[in-house]
Amino acid sequence: MSYDFPPLKNDLLLRAARGEPIDRAPVWVMRQAGRYLPGKPASPSVNPLYPVIVVRGTEFRKLREDHEFFEICRTPELATEITLQPIRRYAGLIDAAIIFSDILVIPQALGMEVLMKPGPTFPSPLETPADVAKLSENVDVDEELGYVFEALKMTRQKLEGQVPLIGFCGAPWTLMAYMIEGGASKTLQKSKTWLFKYPEESRALLKRIADVCVDFLVGQVKAGAQLLQVFDSNAGDLSPHDFETFSAPTLRQISAGVRDRLSELGIPHVPLTIFAKGASPAIAARCGYDTVGLDWTEDPRDVVETLHVDACLQGNLDPVVLYGGRDAIEREVKRMCEAFRSARGGVTRGWIANLGHGITPGVDPDDLRWFFECVHKYSANI
Repeated sequence: MSYDFPPLKNDLLLRAARGEPIDRAPVWVMRQAGRYLPGKPASPSVNPLYPVIVVRGTEFRKLREDHEFFEICRTPELATEITLQPIRRYAGLIDAAIIFSDILVIPQALGMEVLMKPGPTFPSPLETPADVAKLSENVDVDEELGYVFEALKMTRQKLEGQVPLIGFCGAPWTLMAYMIEGGASKTLQKSKTWLFKYPEESRALLKRIADVCVDFLVGQVKAGAQLLQVFDSNAGDLSPHDFETFSAPTLRQISAGVRDRLSELGIPHVPLTIFAKGASPAIAARCGYDTVGLDWTEDPRDVVETLHVDACLQGNLDPVVLYGGRDAIEREVKRMCEAFRSARGGVTRGWIANLGHGITPGVDPDDLRWFFECVHKYSANI
C-alpha cells in the first residue's frame, strides 16, 4: 500500500546514511520530541508553514498534564503534534523528525501491561520461562500497533516534506530486560540471570520479540517512515561475548528481515540505524545496519581507524554538555566536529550529528537551539 505524501525537500539525513556527499552534517537528537519541551509554546512565527491541528501550541509538558503517556502514544493526533513540535520550534536547524512513541509498545503488543508512573513499570513481569506462555502467540501489528502507523501517516502529511521521518523500535535484548526486570534496573540482575540460567529459552524469547520487531518496522515503512532506528539501550550491560551471543543475532535478524520483507513487497529499502549503547561499535557494525550510533564514550577516530568501521556514524555529544552554557556547548561541538571530520580524512561525510544518548528533561530549549547552530557552523564543508 502506498500513500501520496508531499515530496521531500531536505534529504540531507538520508544522503549521509547512504554515504553520499553532504555539505554539512545532518543533525537531530534522540528524544527530541518530548519531555524537555515546556508548557509555554514556541512563538507561532517560528514556522508558519505548519497548519494548526487539534492541540497546536501546547508543548509536551503541558500536554502531559492532561493526558497519560501511553494515551498520547495511542492517539495519532497527539503523537503527531508532539513529533512536529521540535521541527516547528527549530525550523531550518533540524534535519529529521522522529515519531513520538515508545520502545515498550512491543511488550504491550505481546500482551503485557506497561504503566508510566513516572518511569515504566510492568505489574506482572516475566519471572520464569514458564511465564512466556502468557504472551500473545501471534501478534497482528496492524491491530495492536496500528495507532503508530496512523501517527506516521498523519505526520508525513503534516511535515509537508520539510524533513525525513524516522521510525523506531527497541532491540529484543533491551525489551526482554524490561519484560523481566519489571522496569528500569541498574544491574539487570534478573534478566541477565535468564541468559546464564536459561540460555535456550532466552534465545527463543529474543527471537520471538525480533519477529514482532520486523513486522512493526516494516509496517512503519509502509506507513511513511523514511529511516528506521533500533535502540539497544541495554547493550552495554552485556560483555562483548554475551552481546555477540544473545543480542547481535537478533539485531541481524531484524536488519535482514526488514530488507527481505520490503523486497518481497516491492517497497524501496530505507536506511537502518543501530544504536547499541555501550557495546563495541565493531560488533554493532557487523549487524547489517547502514548507520552505527555512538555514545559519548567513543572517539570516532578510533572507531574508524582502529576498529575499521565503514558504516555511517551517528552521535555523539555527551547530553550533559547541554547544561554547561553556550561557551561549553560551542567548544564541545567544535571538538566533536573536528573528531568526526578527522576520522573521514578532514571532511564531513558518513556522519549524522546527534547526542550520545537522549536529551534529558532539564535542558533549556534555547541551549538545544545553540547546539544545532554550532553543528551547522562547525561541520560545514567549506
